[in-house]
Amino acid sequence: MSLVKVNSDPPKKTRLLNACMGETLGTFILVLFGTGSVAAAVYTGAQIGLWQVAAVWGFGVTIAIYVSGAVSGAHLNPAVSLAFVIFRRDQFPLDRLFAYWGSQLLGAILAGVVVLILFNPFIDQFESDNGIVRGAEGSQKSAMAFGEYFPNPAMFDSLSISPFHAFAVEAFGTAILAMVIFALTERRNAGIPTNGMAPFFIGFTVAALISLFAPITQAGWNPARDFGPRIVAALAGWGEIAIPGPEGGFWVYVLGPLVGAPIGALIYKLVIETGLPGNNKELEEVVRSRYE
Repeated sequence: MSLVKVNSDPPKKTRLLNACMGETLGTFILVLFGTGSVAAAVYTGAQIGLWQVAAVWGFGVTIAIYVSGAVSGAHLNPAVSLAFVIFRRDQFPLDRLFAYWGSQLLGAILAGVVVLILFNPFIDQFESDNGIVRGAEGSQKSAMAFGEYFPNPAMFDSLSISPFHAFAVEAFGTAILAMVIFALTERRNAGIPTNGMAPFFIGFTVAALISLFAPITQAGWNPARDFGPRIVAALAGWGEIAIPGPEGGFWVYVLGPLVGAPIGALIYKLVIETGLPGNNKELEEVVRSRYE
């Protein structure tokens, strides 16, 4: 599941190292809440119903943005960073992209390690109670708190959907998310929430999307959120169930969001941004004044 911007143009004086540390910490928080909510639901039954998991995840996104936004812009998601590089290069330059991606992946891996350590006794008990052999066919039911699977292993045993279907869902959901992010970080948009409430609405866009589409793909929307904990799961004994996953499907959660986010941003720019008051020159002057 996927992150984002509270301040879309951190000062140029902000050192790249500080920004990367912010992305690492913010992504850690986001993935900790996200994978932790699934772990609590799957291994302990603590969450009742999909919406509770989605709501916890949404709060995690919101908190992560508030924590890291001032120093890094709180992308917290490689797909969001890519969309900003393509369509808002004045705010997020290309030379920061790969550093942000690496920082986001590191934060996600660290969160996966923490969830594995904290929930390890409950994972062992869950696997024992359900006759699951870690790394064997069917063990995605215990791996699903780390990487994601299609369809949701907690809901469906026999239903099958194609990797292309799952890819389309991941791309579509991330496109919606990116569209909302671009709207909420647009200075000329008079309809955006005031008093620092944008992170709340971004978080609950994620929650709403999870509640709709998690039965199909578990609703990733974020390559770092999926791939980081998936690496942890592969090293913790799930092996090929984690990477490459059943039907080799782990790529769905990497490429789907990376394709979907720029599409969502493009739709916003073509449909909404062209109708906003002001012009690009005026906007550039506003941005430049913030750097001086």
